[in-house]
Amino acid sequence: MSPSLPGPRRAPARGKRAFAATWWGQAWVTSLEDSTLDAGRLSRGRTYARKGMVGSINVAPGRIRAAVQGSEPRPYRSAVHLPVLTDPQWDTLLDAIAARVGHVAALLDGEMPAELVDDARQSGVPLLPQASELDPDCSCPDWGYPCKHAAALCYAIAGTIDVDPFVIFALRGRDRDEILAQLRARRATAQETATSQAPTGVPAAAAYARWTEHAPQLPWPPAPAAHVSVLPVAPPSGTGLTAPDLERLMADAAARAERLLTGDTAGLHLTQHQDAVRIAASSPGPEWFHHLIQNIGAKPTAFARLTRAWRFDGSHGITVAEQPHTPNPVVMTAARTALKTALAEMDAAHAHLRGWRNRLTLTDHGIQLRLGPDTRWYPYLLDDDGEWWPAAPAEADPTAALTAVWRRTQ
Repeated sequence: MSPSLPGPRRAPARGKRAFAATWWGQAWVTSLEDSTLDAGRLSRGRTYARKGMVGSINVAPGRIRAAVQGSEPRPYRSAVHLPVLTDPQWDTLLDAIAARVGHVAALLDGEMPAELVDDARQSGVPLLPQASELDPDCSCPDWGYPCKHAAALCYAIAGTIDVDPFVIFALRGRDRDEILAQLRARRATAQETATSQAPTGVPAAAAYARWTEHAPQLPWPPAPAAHVSVLPVAPPSGTGLTAPDLERLMADAAARAERLLTGDTAGLHLTQHQDAVRIAASSPGPEWFHHLIQNIGAKPTAFARLTRAWRFDGSHGITVAEQPHTPNPVVMTAARTALKTALAEMDAAHAHLRGWRNRLTLTDHGIQLRLGPDTRWYPYLLDDDGEWWPAAPAEADPTAALTAVWRRTQ
């Protein structure tokens, strides 16, 4: 199992982030403070941990140990015990991890996906400590449960888990190499089973040729009139619409109907504010732009940013501008590797590339790439007010998206 891990380390003074920066490190602290251990003693332990009183931490199955400096010259020997998982529990946990390739990729990248902990909990396997599982002891004469030295160790371990989430698995009984070996074996078995059970199928070219022989033929719609010369109705009273306004809306409705007949259904599911953005993107003029903002209660700058996103990429552009999401970690890791290679070729190998959810940001160049639900990369640039604006059409390749805006920042 793990040898002694670096310590001591003085932590910042306040909050859970005083001991952990990652969500999984903070989750350890939350589990600790939600346990049945004495809250007053934990408070004193926090103070000791913040002062850097905990020495090098040793992790073994079911136990963490460290020397903790107290009021005496000689440090005390403190430990915290946690039950190891049974073999059936490990089988359940490893099956749950292996079933989702994103879990394995995240662990290899030094991260603990929150979904992994949720999957383990739903399978009845605890990774993080449950309320009564932590069992501290110490060589000091204090009979508190825990004493302040063991409590300090409980907090200090959060920083170790921050650096290496496999420490949690080691505490539960198995180390990194053993876990990865068993995950590889499970993935190989699953792949062999899938291959043996896969149907023979039909060659794609033959299947397409067969479909085209019987594909229904839809009639092409007539060409829309260039201009509506006579309105069938007058503009509704009290709306502020003029006859030219109503003509424009009618022409827009006709154009959308034509697109629907050709199979383009992208406009069927737009919200009211998204449809307002679509209309604004057709450049109806400043008066329309102003009225659209007023009618949906939008902020002008945000609305203008969405309008630009629509002009580049339609409804997908709006989705990417408004809704961050958590994509497959494998895709993000591959994109990060490709971008680092491209930056090295641009003599910018030292550029800082920061990742958050579906976004990769070159913080020192004001460039951000966002992965859309359509698996394309959308380039953004940072303006002087600290706002991100769509900067070019989306690209299938993250390197191409970076190249599209790189020269603008040089």
